[in-house]
Amino acid sequence: MYAMNNPTGILPGILPGILIVEDEFLVALDLEEIVSQAGYRVVGIISDVKGVEALSEAPAAAFVDLNLRDGPTGGIIAKHLAEKFGTRIIFVTANPGKIGELPDTVVGMLPKPFSPKAIKSSLEFALEPDSHTAPFELKVLPLNSLLH
Repeated sequence: MYAMNNPTGILPGILPGILIVEDEFLVALDLEEIVSQAGYRVVGIISDVKGVEALSEAPAAAFVDLNLRDGPTGGIIAKHLAEKFGTRIIFVTANPGKIGELPDTVVGMLPKPFSPKAIKSSLEFALEPDSHTAPFELKVLPLNSLLH
C-alpha cells in the first residue's frame, strides 16, 4: 500500500502532490494558484465523491471542504483519502462544527475565508514527517499566530 511504503507521500526529487477538494470554482482556482506558487504540484481538483475515483496519483496532502456539489461529502472523501493513500488532510471550511469522524491523518482545519499565508503554512505543517504522530485536537491549525 502506498501509505505504508512512504508515509509522507513525498518522493525524493519530486514535488509533493496536493489535492484540492472544493466545489466553488473561484475558491478552487485560488487554492490552486497559492499551492502552485508555494512550490507544490496540484494533482487534481475534485468537487464530489465521484472525483476521487478518477485520481491517477496519490496526493501527499489534501485541502478538503465539507459541503460539496453532491452534499456534505467532504468527510467521506477525507476518510477515503486517508485510508487508501495516507493523505494528510487539512479541512478548509466555513462550517467547522460539521466535521464528523476524523480520519487518522487529519492535521487540522483552516476557516474560510483563508489567506495565502495560512495555506502555505498549513502545507508546510502537514508535510512535516512527524506532523501526523502528534496528539490531535481539532482546532484551527496552530499557525494563527503566524498569520498576523
